[in-house]
Amino acid sequence: MSENTVTTEAIVARTGNRIRASGPILILAALFVAATFLAWYFTWFGRGLSDADITKYLSDTKNPRHVQHALLQIQQRIERGDPSANNWYPQIIVLSGSSETEFRLTTAWLMGFDNHSNEFHSALVKLATDTEPIVRRNAALALVRFNDAAGHDELVAVLKSYAVKSPATGLVSSTLRQGSDVSRGTLLARVQQADGLIAEVRSPLPGKIEAISKANSSHVTTGEEILRLNSDEESVWEALRGLSFIGTNADLETVQAFTSSSSVTERVREQAKLTAKAIGLRR
Repeated sequence: MSENTVTTEAIVARTGNRIRASGPILILAALFVAATFLAWYFTWFGRGLSDADITKYLSDTKNPRHVQHALLQIQQRIERGDPSANNWYPQIIVLSGSSETEFRLTTAWLMGFDNHSNEFHSALVKLATDTEPIVRRNAALALVRFNDAAGHDELVAVLKSYAVKSPATGLVSSTLRQGSDVSRGTLLARVQQADGLIAEVRSPLPGKIEAISKANSSHVTTGEEILRLNSDEESVWEALRGLSFIGTNADLETVQAFTSSSSVTERVREQAKLTAKAIGLRR
C-alpha cells in the first residue's frame, strides 16, 4: 500500500468522524430554525385563518394575540364586503365588554369598519365613556364613521395635555424628564406608600411628557396630578381628521393652534388647516 493511499484513507476517516460528531449539532440547529419559524408563523397576524380558527381564536381570551389575530381577520373581511364577517359580531360585542383593555380598544377600532351595524353603534357609545382613555379615543374615532358626535369631547381632549394622576398617597420616585417620549404602559413613576407598598404609575397613552407636576422624592396624595402628557403625532392627526367631520366653532381655536406650531410635523399642520377649513364651511 502506497503512502498516498494511507494518507487518503486517513483523511476520509477523519472527515467521516467530523461529520458524525457534528451530526447532533446540525440536528439541533435544524430544530432551532424550525421552532423559530413555527413560532413566527403562528403569531404572524398576516397568516390567514379559517372560519373555525377565527371562532376558536376569539374564544381564546387567555391568549390575547389569538384574539387580536382573529379580530384583524374579521376587519379584513368587513373591508372586503364579505358578509361572513357578520357571523362573529355577537362575539365581538361580548369582547367589547371585556375587563381586558386590549380587547376593548381593538374591538372599538374594528367596529368602526361597519357603520351600518346598529349593535356596533350601541357598543361604541358605551365605549366612548370607558375608564381607559385609549379605549375612549378609539371609540370616538369609530363613532365618526357613524356620523355620531358622541365622542366629540374625547377627540378635542386628544389635542390637549392629559393629566396623569397618582393612584396612591406617598413619595414619588421617577427618573423620567420633561420632553421624554413614552409608550402606553411605560413606567412613569413609583409611589412609595407609608406602609412600604409601592404603587406603579404607568402611562395610559403614548405621547411625550409635557410637564412634571411632582418632582422626584416629593409627596403626592391620591388623585393628585403627577405629570402631563401630550398626545403622540398619530393620535393628534387622527383626532384632527375626525374633527373635520364633527368639529364645532368652539373647537377652532384649539385646532388652529396646530396650524403654525413648530412642535408638530408638517403632516399635522396640514391636517389642522384642512380641519379648520372644514369647520369654517359648516358655519
